[in-house]
Amino acid sequence: MIEPASPPRPRPAAPAASTLLSVTGVSIAFGGVVALDRVTLEVPRGALVSIIGPNGAGKTTLFNCITGLYRPDRGRILIDGRDLIGRKPDHIARLGIARTFQNVELFLRMTALENLLLGRHLHFHAGFFRAALGTPGWRREEVRHREEAERILDFLDLQEARNRRVGDLPLGRQRLVELGRALATEPRLLLLDEPSSGMTADEKADLVFRIKDIREEMGITVILVEHDLKLVMGISDWIAVLDHGVKIAQGTAAEVQANPDVVHAYLGDATG
Repeated sequence: MIEPASPPRPRPAAPAASTLLSVTGVSIAFGGVVALDRVTLEVPRGALVSIIGPNGAGKTTLFNCITGLYRPDRGRILIDGRDLIGRKPDHIARLGIARTFQNVELFLRMTALENLLLGRHLHFHAGFFRAALGTPGWRREEVRHREEAERILDFLDLQEARNRRVGDLPLGRQRLVELGRALATEPRLLLLDEPSSGMTADEKADLVFRIKDIREEMGITVILVEHDLKLVMGISDWIAVLDHGVKIAQGTAAEVQANPDVVHAYLGDATG
């Protein structure tokens, strides 16, 4: 595997004591079923945090609340002190939050490069008429965005897929394209929802290095929802555990593994 000379747009992380995302007392129910019950998280800038729990624990629901797909019934969600609740998903993306999904959400008939360029749309300043006329300013902007997309393709070792239809790629490569599209938005907070699902063991090992580089070299804060406990325990600064919408534990990998509530609710089930 050829490693890129440098990652796209490296952004040094700020001191760990600085909170980037604050989730306080967030609750949401659907038809009387409580999906999240007073969940609280403080995510430091530059951290790599994982959220685990059994199916239906509320992990993806929490991501949907953070990104504006759901509006919590109560609680607060802040990024750098700015309230996210009530904002539309595109406004939240402009504040620097990007995500991937459990089920790959890509334009399968478009190429990998075209999908990454779609992720750059937040940063296009040229209007429709300038684009239609192909003005020099628009052409310069298009070149800049293509260069950024190419850097991300290099970073994720996806150059061989740049001109291939995403629908023709294996699932593991599709997940990397989706990760690349999220990076193309230039986030400061990246939410990864089951990114290793469908990947081979080798692809998972490569993904771990990619995620570490995203945090360490690009300075992006990462929150990971993942069922592969080996991956989670080996990569996370700390871990939060949800069960039936309630946060039952938080701590380092060793602390979480030793927590009897976690063993009962999740790890015990996973290990039989």
